[in-house]
Amino acid sequence: MRTLSQNTVPESARESVAADPSAPSEPSATSAATAPPVIAVRDVRISDRVTDREIVHGVGFELTPGKSVGIVGESGSGKTLTCRAVLGILPPHFEVSGGSVEIDGTDISTLTPRQWTDLRGTTVGAVFQDPASYLNPSIRVGAQIAEVIRVKKGVKRREARRQSLELLRAVRLRDPELVHSQYTYELSGGMLQRVLIAAAIAVEPRALIADEATTALDVTVQAEILDLLAELRERTGLALVVVSHDLAVVAQLCDEVLVMRQGEVVEQGPTRSVLHDPRHEYTRLLMAEHESYGLDTFLAPKEAS
Repeated sequence: MRTLSQNTVPESARESVAADPSAPSEPSATSAATAPPVIAVRDVRISDRVTDREIVHGVGFELTPGKSVGIVGESGSGKTLTCRAVLGILPPHFEVSGGSVEIDGTDISTLTPRQWTDLRGTTVGAVFQDPASYLNPSIRVGAQIAEVIRVKKGVKRREARRQSLELLRAVRLRDPELVHSQYTYELSGGMLQRVLIAAAIAVEPRALIADEATTALDVTVQAEILDLLAELRERTGLALVVVSHDLAVVAQLCDEVLVMRQGEVVEQGPTRSVLHDPRHEYTRLLMAEHESYGLDTFLAPKEAS
């Protein structure tokens, strides 16, 4: 299992991308040309109807099977709004005011509520920062996963229970039978995040959006969750959108990165290129801050003056 220091510095991230054969590689031109995108975001603009102000200014990326795209930036930069636009769950007074989003070749602006219900979970799933907010504290977690399977797959209760136990094993929970029967308050943050991932992949979506999915977790659990996502991607061809403020997370998991600031993509490209040779002033600032406050700075021997 790989581990990540909290706020790992970009220098080490650069080295891991360059030297680690398990690090994500840039997709080949052939595979990119032959595989149609699961998610295609084209010049998307998001506006607030209350203030009549554009909040997100022209975000675009394509996500093909097995590919991972990272979105980084400070709070309020538009990362989460972009993901919510893709999922069709923007807050009531926000709207996609320009551009388009396609999921599996279908423009989401044409989807009915019923079609959205059918699409979520089966084609695209999501995992968010605070798993306890997305799980019902009055229902055992295993029953919640089983309910997703019953509704989406139409299987009977016994089969749904069997599949939910398999999912809890797949996300590396040590005692799936015990966890299956527990409530949210009986589980740690890392265990709850695994349960939420199990629910998100229960009906084998083609793409998963992980919005700050490791931010609230301690360093060891964060590394385990990142390893789990990488394993799911390699084993199933799951496409990933990873939203994070941490460049080290993106370095470990993503092929391509978008750097956002104040609703605008200021830099975009293959992860290796952006980490090795940042072009925009804001990207360089993010790198410098990580270098200043990363753990490696305090562990490195001081140079002689």
